[in-house]
Amino acid sequence: MMTPVESNMGSNPQRQPTAEPFTYWREADGYVLGHLNAYPDHWTQGEDLDDLKAQLLDLYHEFSKDDLPGIRKVDELVVA
Repeated sequence: MMTPVESNMGSNPQRQPTAEPFTYWREADGYVLGHLNAYPDHWTQGEDLDDLKAQLLDLYHEFSKDDLPGIRKVDELVVA
């Protein structure tokens, strides 16, 4: 017998939210600039922190497509 959780995991399981680190700062003109830490070459701006987060979320979804040429990514190399 399936549990309610298992029965809800049909062909379209809901994705759990994840955290994506970002760096931001406020400029002298009041705008907030920032970038996703995984994509430090691609800055965006917002009128306030909430607006910046919305812009960064758009960038995250766009960059997650993995088919955009020229998008630099940061990763870690494990050295033993």
